[in-house]
Amino acid sequence: MSTLHEIQLLVRQGCHLCQAARETVHDVTQRLGMQFTELDIDEYPALLERHHEEVPVLLIDGQVRDFWTIDGARLERLLQTS
Repeated sequence: MSTLHEIQLLVRQGCHLCQAARETVHDVTQRLGMQFTELDIDEYPALLERHHEEVPVLLIDGQVRDFWTIDGARLERLLQTS
């Protein structure tokens, strides 16, 4: 049984890396029976200020785990071992 994690993907409109990250996170979480939420940082001033040059950003349980390019194998390991 998989441990439940809060998985968030921070994105921006028009971000080509964000689309690739979205697909990777979707594929991994679906395979593991988990869900993720997506936040557009332009709607959250504090997130925009902190991460404006790093999107997409992957947060697991509130901690930044990856940014720019999300590695599916790494994400799967993180979710299965945490």
